[in-house]
Amino acid sequence: MRLGVIVPTFRDSLVDALEVANDCETRGLDGVFAYDHLWPMGSPSRASFAPFPVLAAVAARCPTLHVGPLVARVGMVGAAHLIEQFRSLASIAPGRVIAALGTGDTKSRDELEAYGLNFASPAQRRAEVELVARAVSDEMPVWIGAGAEATNELARRLGVTLNLWDAEVDRLQRQSLIGPVTWAGPARENVGAHLDQLRAAGVQWAVFGPGVDLDELANWRERGE
Repeated sequence: MRLGVIVPTFRDSLVDALEVANDCETRGLDGVFAYDHLWPMGSPSRASFAPFPVLAAVAARCPTLHVGPLVARVGMVGAAHLIEQFRSLASIAPGRVIAALGTGDTKSRDELEAYGLNFASPAQRRAEVELVARAVSDEMPVWIGAGAEATNELARRLGVTLNLWDAEVDRLQRQSLIGPVTWAGPARENVGAHLDQLRAAGVQWAVFGPGVDLDELANWRERGE
């Protein structure tokens, strides 16, 4: 099972994000990811860096790490532009980009509307996810963020990975019997035990939110190998 970390991007500078990425590479972890938000949810006055420039900077500095947004939400930019963002990132990090996509939901609706962006219907957003996924799936791994059953079915129909946010082990295990799954979320109290459970459930990647103890991840990796 591969290990990833979401770098802190709700900041006024990229210093923390780049330091975390460097620390991840030093400890032999597998990848770093970045949120795709215009501001931290519920805090419109705070800063937030766009994911693709951050990931490009990480990819150029850390040649062993996989990189990807978690997740790139359709509707933030047009589908054609999102496809080119992934391809541009892949030109910096060939073979190391994960195209993690999401439909977005009502929790992030305010972000779009505040900038005059259209919050499309669920069916329209799924159609855009499918368009982008089909465009890049021959070039890089694709993850689709789990959500409504129709979204989960789309991932299975396309044969791509389903990413489940903070899901419990039994749900992950059920989904892993249908197709590939990854887990992302905040660190639990006992990181090592949680990682053991995720691996036993068939999870391919475990991606932790900012603030996880990187030494705990590295120690588990060392014990597991």
